[in-house]
Amino acid sequence: MDSHKWSLGFTLLAFLFITSSSAELIIKQVTQGRGIEYNNSYSLTSNLGVTTRELRDERPSSKIVTITSFSVIKDRGEPYESSIFEAAGYKWRLVLYVKGNPKGGINNHISLYARIEETETLPRGWEVNVDLKLFVHNRKLKKYLSVTDGTVKRYNDAKKEWGFTQLISLPTFYNANEGYLVQDTASFGAEIFIVNPTEKQEKVTFISNPPDNVFTWKILRFSTLEDKFYYSDDFLVGDRYWRLGFNPKGSGGGRPHALPIFLYAQGHKANAVVTNTWGAVNLRLKNQRSSNHKQLYSAAWYPIRSDYGVGVNNIILMSELKDASKGYMVNDAIIFEAEMVKVSVTNIVSV
Repeated sequence: MDSHKWSLGFTLLAFLFITSSSAELIIKQVTQGRGIEYNNSYSLTSNLGVTTRELRDERPSSKIVTITSFSVIKDRGEPYESSIFEAAGYKWRLVLYVKGNPKGGINNHISLYARIEETETLPRGWEVNVDLKLFVHNRKLKKYLSVTDGTVKRYNDAKKEWGFTQLISLPTFYNANEGYLVQDTASFGAEIFIVNPTEKQEKVTFISNPPDNVFTWKILRFSTLEDKFYYSDDFLVGDRYWRLGFNPKGSGGGRPHALPIFLYAQGHKANAVVTNTWGAVNLRLKNQRSSNHKQLYSAAWYPIRSDYGVGVNNIILMSELKDASKGYMVNDAIIFEAEMVKVSVTNIVSV
């Protein structure tokens, strides 16, 4: 009985330990996901609108500011404003608060912003949309901590400064083991890319039963055909030319006991937008004496190249085809038909 109680107690303690560890792990993951703290042993990834921090090798492309003897200014509340620099056709300054932006109520983080300058030369009602990344150099790892939140910053007369009030926490920044402040020197940077909304879009439209969508191909002297692929003339449906192809001796797994038929997408018509094309087709071997046609439905994205065929290796068995009483071959002739039931057409239009 005592042994049973001891075993039960040990199991309960183990369960509590595992549960506690799991809870601690969950809390740590949630905290990291909110971008509250950063450690160089992991990189933060998050959804749009949530601050993301990642270490990378490449230097910032727009501006780098290095401050030596950082301890001289570590207790100053007013910002350091960099010299004007040009990026993406506009003038900017970096604005650095070494102990947090007091307007944001922050005193335990470094705050960094990019401010647009010389806006008086811009047209009335101006707006500049920016993909903004700000950086802190990790000298120990020889990498840059990139900070962004995935949202486009809209600079205008009412809002000329954007950035991150909580760029990096002061405990992390001043921790010698982290590597952001080395020999009393630290570097900060920015990458500024202009986001110009496109005025055009590529619009893909699916057209059911397009005009002139039935193509008929009659093959004469079938018994004299060689063992190779034969192709029909090209026919235009939608914005693309198409053709049929088959080998009278069979193809793939149907060879030599069945007749194949394939649809190929060819080139695009003049001035068409050259993209993949959707083609949905009813492929038929016509019965020349009744409406009992052999038919299959096929639908696929056809690539831009012209050597891609979609179809079947066995639309009819050779024995049935050559049986004169069936009506599929008459006077040594067969008839294929392609009915394009849906095709895609792509156009470039205004948004």
